[in-house]
Amino acid sequence: MKTCALIDFMAEMKPWLDKEYIRNAYIDAKGNFVLQFFDGTRNVYAINDCSKQQLKKVLLDLRHNGIHTVELSSL
Repeated sequence: MKTCALIDFMAEMKPWLDKEYIRNAYIDAKGNFVLQFFDGTRNVYAINDCSKQQLKKVLLDLRHNGIHTVELSSL
């Protein structure tokens, strides 16, 4: 697991913002942001400077890019 600020997370994720790379994205029960890639890699991020609402917006943006996401409310 990597701990980071939201801006650093977004910068790290930018090259992979494609439905060809990311299988799905979700927030786990501990509040960590999880990205699962098609190659089997799973990256877990503890984003330490934002609210659940901000993370939900990130999920919505990913969905608009065609990436499968799981809503916070369904966890």
